[in-house]
Amino acid sequence: MKFPYSEKVLEHFKHPRNVGKIENPDGNALEGSPACGDMVAVYIKVDSDKNRIEDVKFESYGCASNIATGSIITELAKGKTLDEAKKIDWKEASEALGGLPPIKAHCSVLAVEGLRSAIQNYEERHGLVKEQKPTTVEIVRKRLKKVMNPLSGLDLVRTNLVTDVEVEGGVVRVVIDIPSGHQFANNIRDEILEKIEPLWDVNQVVVEFTE
Repeated sequence: MKFPYSEKVLEHFKHPRNVGKIENPDGNALEGSPACGDMVAVYIKVDSDKNRIEDVKFESYGCASNIATGSIITELAKGKTLDEAKKIDWKEASEALGGLPPIKAHCSVLAVEGLRSAIQNYEERHGLVKEQKPTTVEIVRKRLKKVMNPLSGLDLVRTNLVTDVEVEGGVVRVVIDIPSGHQFANNIRDEILEKIEPLWDVNQVVVEFTE
């Protein structure tokens, strides 16, 4: 099935802006998954004195709409303060692209969520989150849904690799159902730490693997 893409969508698809990965980003996030058809990773560099996004890049896996919306979202966010960037919504992204086919509207939502999650990641790491709720098992499992199982392209929770989660006294314990010597064990551990450690009341994250 073909979709009537606007000239602006095609322009950003063929010549996307701000593509790539920022090394040592101040904030980053991953939304979606390749197994579901679309995925966007967003990286930001922040001027901490002004709370302003001085650089932003994205990596995309998916259709023309996904790539185009990642491109336009980064264009809209660059130079804005964190509060201004958080107000960018999917309608603004779609309008900036001259409109998206209704069936592809989720692509702009995915890019927006990627940007907002990257900002949240930055704010958590720098103690800027205004509403700080105690970390619970539910919160941890929600974050684990953004850690991919490299073997399937789906998240750890959906593929039932998370066998146990405990939260007590500032320590989070996560048990993953793969051997510690598995080729992807270290990658999965690093991603779990990246997602859980920024939580304001977490002092230690322990990742255990089955033997």
